[in-house]
Amino acid sequence: MPDQRPMPTIREWIPVVAGLVSPSTAASYGSYWNKAEAKWGDRRMDTIIASEIKTMRCLYKHLVNDGRLDERRNPATRVTKPSRNASTRRALAGNRLAELNDVVASTGDDPELDSLICRLHEESACRRGGALALRPRDLDRRQCTVLLREKGETERWQPVSPTLMRHLIAHDEERGSGDPQGQLLRYSSGKPITSRRYDYIFGRVQNELEWARALQVSAHWLRHTTLTWVERNFGMGVARAYAGHAESGSDLTTTSYVKADISEVAEALAALTGEPHPLAPARTARAEAER
Repeated sequence: MPDQRPMPTIREWIPVVAGLVSPSTAASYGSYWNKAEAKWGDRRMDTIIASEIKTMRCLYKHLVNDGRLDERRNPATRVTKPSRNASTRRALAGNRLAELNDVVASTGDDPELDSLICRLHEESACRRGGALALRPRDLDRRQCTVLLREKGETERWQPVSPTLMRHLIAHDEERGSGDPQGQLLRYSSGKPITSRRYDYIFGRVQNELEWARALQVSAHWLRHTTLTWVERNFGMGVARAYAGHAESGSDLTTTSYVKADISEVAEALAALTGEPHPLAPARTARAEAER
């Protein structure tokens, strides 16, 4: 049964939900919520009818979750959810990825930081939230892995190259606060970065490269590029493990037979970067035998 707390207005409820969801979700909904607040800010949430709330489903979901509204009285459930357009994202060709990295490394106020961020995404195929959540304690120096904590409260140890690991450690030693629980990626001032750094990085990329501007290239394109390469060269099972995708959906029965472990992910990474990895001894042994 819903609790007896006063029903919030739209203006009161938006900041509550913004603090509950991930930064990327808040950014996605932000422009719609701003429009709703400007139009109906002082109206109570339970006075909005179904025809008025196409852009406010997330707000109502959390209103139900908080016990303030009975699901049976939720007007958002009576609104048809629009279908999503097919994504235009695809893997970047090698020459375009090189152009992107050149822009990142040669422009801006902190190319060292920006190059490290892009290298992290290119090697680990992490999501933006995973990179922002990294802490010094998440670096396993011996095994060359980083602990990624991403959407859905998932965690996984992801292999990175010895070179990237050295740069991540050096970054922490130079800019870190000394707190192993603190955020890893920081500005030269020592202040932790936010998602705005990504806007700055890829805003520059789009300003410098016409094709990147036309495609609206973002950090997620780096993830897509890496995972496409892994799938083409090592198969879907390894690509799923590399991506940290949950084993769910209509293909669960099939994917349960093609699960890959961390050593196979490390082998794909070693092939991608051309560096031996401590968790991929088979590839290291083959490389030494071919010398």
